[in-house]
Amino acid sequence: MDVVKSFNDELSGIYEAKPPISRAKMSSLTKKAIKGIKFYKHIVQSVEKFVQKCRPEYKVPGLYVIDSVVRQSRHQFGAEKDVFMPRLCKNIITTFQHIYKCPEETSRRR
Repeated sequence: MDVVKSFNDELSGIYEAKPPISRAKMSSLTKKAIKGIKFYKHIVQSVEKFVQKCRPEYKVPGLYVIDSVVRQSRHQFGAEKDVFMPRLCKNIITTFQHIYKCPEETSRRR
């Protein structure tokens, strides 16, 4: 499970810089996710939780993480052996609802 902790640490590190996420950071996150493929359920859960709880300006970068991991997994293992996309699809509606959620202070200003 060290690979999951390493991925989570890298994901939390997104907060160290303002969006957009650097190419190097995205590459590192993607590599760690693929390296931890045996724990894909934990990695997907981490990204979903990140998108759910992060500040609004980090929601789209969270979506980019999902995109990058799925693309790499499909490229490396083929669509039929990709485990990330089917797992992400289980909660995709909830994940997108969190992405579209507007913080209260923003909606009050309208």
